[in-house]
Amino acid sequence: MPTTQVQIVMASHVNGQNRLFGGQLMQWIDVVAAVEARRHTRSEVTTAAVDPLEFIEPVHLNDVIVIKAHVTWTGRTSLEIAVETFVEQLDGHRHLVNRAHLVFVAIDNDGRPVPVPPYDPADMEPEEQAAAIRRRELRLQLREAARRDT
Repeated sequence: MPTTQVQIVMASHVNGQNRLFGGQLMQWIDVVAAVEARRHTRSEVTTAAVDPLEFIEPVHLNDVIVIKAHVTWTGRTSLEIAVETFVEQLDGHRHLVNRAHLVFVAIDNDGRPVPVPPYDPADMEPEEQAAAIRRRELRLQLREAARRDT
C-alpha cells in the first residue's frame, strides 16, 4: 500500500516567483519515501541515493500537492522507492509535476545494514519492474566508475 502525503504550498515554501522551492519538495519527497521504506523494512533506514529528480511542471503558491511513494525493488539490505508528486485541482483532478527514485538502506540501532524483506512486485507493471532493475544496474556502474576515479 503506497504512502501518501498532502501539502498546501505556503508562502514559506516558495521563491520570489511564487514557485515551490525545489529543495522543499526534495525534503518532502525524502520524508515520504523514508516512511514507505520504514514500513516495508520494519526498521530504521537511511537515504543512500537519489536519482536525478525530474521537475516536469512548476508548483505554485497555494497549490495542493499529493506525494505518493511505493516500493519498486529490493536487494539484500537496500530498496528503491518511487515517488510521484501531483498538483491536485479543486475538482480533484491531478497532474504529475515531479518524479523521483530514492534508494534506502535498512539499518539496525548501531547503524549497520540489515536484510530487508523481499518485495513481491505482483501489483507492478512489468515495465516498471524492468525499469527498476535497469536503474539499479546504472547506479552500480556509476558507483564503480566513481571508485575508479578516486
